[in-house]
Amino acid sequence: MADESGPWSAQGRQRYERRLYRILALYVLSLLGFLWLMAWAERQGLSRRWIGPIFLFSSVMVCAGIGIYCRTTDAEDYYVAGRRIPPFFNGMAAAADWMSAASFISLAGALYLQGFSGTADQPGGLAYVLGWTGGFCLVSMLIAPYLRRMNLYTVPDFFDRRFGGRWPRVIAALAAVACSFTYVVAQIYGVGLIASRLTGVQFEIGIMLGLGGVLLCSFLGGMRAITWTQVAQYVILLLAFLIPVSWLSYKQLGSPLAPLVYGHQLEKIAALEQQLIDSPAEKQVAAEYLRRARADEQNLSHVEVALVRERQAAQERLNTLRQRNADVTLILAASREVANLPEDAASAREQWKRSIQDNREHAAPLAGMPRQTQAFAGDPDGSPAERESYQHSRLNFLALMFCLMVGTAGLPHLLTRYYTTPTVAEARSSVSWSLLFIALIYLSAPALAVLVKFEVMNNLVGMPFDQLPPWIVQWSKVDPSLVSVSDVNGDGVLQFGELRLGADIVMLATPEIGGLPYVVSGLVAAGGLAAALSTADGLLLTISNSLVRDLRLFSAGPRKQRAEQRVILSKFMLLSVAMVAAFVAAMKPSEILPLVSASFSLAASALVPAMVLGIFWRGATRAGAVAGMLAGLGVTSYYLLVNAPGLRALLGLAPGHSLWMGIEPISAGVFGVPVGLIATVLVSGLRWPWGPEPIEAVEP
Repeated sequence: MADESGPWSAQGRQRYERRLYRILALYVLSLLGFLWLMAWAERQGLSRRWIGPIFLFSSVMVCAGIGIYCRTTDAEDYYVAGRRIPPFFNGMAAAADWMSAASFISLAGALYLQGFSGTADQPGGLAYVLGWTGGFCLVSMLIAPYLRRMNLYTVPDFFDRRFGGRWPRVIAALAAVACSFTYVVAQIYGVGLIASRLTGVQFEIGIMLGLGGVLLCSFLGGMRAITWTQVAQYVILLLAFLIPVSWLSYKQLGSPLAPLVYGHQLEKIAALEQQLIDSPAEKQVAAEYLRRARADEQNLSHVEVALVRERQAAQERLNTLRQRNADVTLILAASREVANLPEDAASAREQWKRSIQDNREHAAPLAGMPRQTQAFAGDPDGSPAERESYQHSRLNFLALMFCLMVGTAGLPHLLTRYYTTPTVAEARSSVSWSLLFIALIYLSAPALAVLVKFEVMNNLVGMPFDQLPPWIVQWSKVDPSLVSVSDVNGDGVLQFGELRLGADIVMLATPEIGGLPYVVSGLVAAGGLAAALSTADGLLLTISNSLVRDLRLFSAGPRKQRAEQRVILSKFMLLSVAMVAAFVAAMKPSEILPLVSASFSLAASALVPAMVLGIFWRGATRAGAVAGMLAGLGVTSYYLLVNAPGLRALLGLAPGHSLWMGIEPISAGVFGVPVGLIATVLVSGLRWPWGPEPIEAVEP
């Protein structure tokens, strides 16, 4: 994006920054011109089959072009972009790095499904907005300026410089790999989701299409290319987020300033929610879900007999449809039903248990969703069970906010972003710019959730099934967990309880829900792709650097590697990690938001206590840092794993969760952080004779 050669004097810097602003202005104008051209082409009859691939191809080519232009083997450029990025542009790049698929794709969906406070079992809502935003304040005050002063390349470099020895750096590198890999799997999942929707190809092929842009950028140019790619991607995702939310706001309220006016819709949504709760048709839907739950409970009492009966009934329905020459879609649905039946009694038991829980949730008012403005689940003045639910919900809200805030201060790929500024003061200024650019989107996310919910409740609910908009069918083909509808009560009309939306669909389907031109849908998908790609770039670079530079996996032998050799090894390690992450993402292990939240807990517990104590306390020792990192990481990992459904089934444990104090696994870091902090302080206080202690304190 820019030529970084030339003298680095004050005058040279001014010319350099003026040139960057001119390039940015030209890029924005070109992007707006491209959108106008695509809108004109759509009005002239350009097919949607072409619009989606054009947006995908254009987004990937922007990444690839910048990666090719900024290719480098220089270590300073590859690891920290030459430490020449001005605060304004670094703040924009950090915002894009931060605006992952979780923020862009899933945040509004979480606010839609969980309300502003979250539910008893899914603490979310505004906890994400408050936690992530507050985390940047911690980065600005506690971390970024001090690390920038030390002229580091990676976060594990700090542990090596501060504490000395091999183990602090190795443990920090392993923690960086663990939290970054969890995070990057979520991004690549988002890439596959969007690419498959834009092009119509299978989800797995969509992953590979989007991953090409990531690899061309980060593989060739490292942090130098990633920085300018993220600047370009931030512009795309900003337009992609603000245009649909502003359009919906203008359509419903007559003003495009959604964050300022969306409160007017909250009263209308509260009235619609009460109407749905009182609706006889919705009660019929709830009764049917409850009947299905009871039927599954009866099946559990005689699993083998019930499984044989279910197979016979499903096969008979399929044969009947074939004999009647029924519609192909009905035959395919019946065929899928037969294919999806459990293979044995054990899998049938697990499937029916999940079905019971799912059906009981949808039998609750509003299909189990909380009221949008409800403070917390339960009732502080209600029955003992309601009071317990209220306390549980409030505690989990605060725990999640804590984990997200502290985890933000420890994310390696985010902290590395502030190594690229020329001075310490500019690192601090860069954090302020990041907050501004992030706030532009975060202030609009709650508004988007409210506007979409009003659109669904007011316009979509009550529509005949044969008149449903085509986006429902198209998105359900990508993944049925994103969108599914079924005429549960058989009246031919869509009820609120018959529509299931996943958190990852609300933002991506907003233009179609609001009736906007398909070009806006392409722009939103390109924005989601930009968010996922920009974060995946930084994460893959962090993982490969940790494996090659910090763990020194390929540095055995007496001969020391040159910087250029490490850069080349980092590139090939990045390629390998990307392939592994793509394989894991193709298995669809979870929704985006839970995966991302787990990485925050890992980063918070493993890195932040030892890092903060190492910066501000001279008494922190090498042994204390090692003990703190291992203790924090161990407790958090244990709590996440012991509550993972797959692992519990493998170990023969009962389904459900083994919760401490009622804290959900998504907030596991609330236990790991204090344990890591206490372990670091206690072991440091013992002054164990493990090498010279302390190695180097960081001056504020």
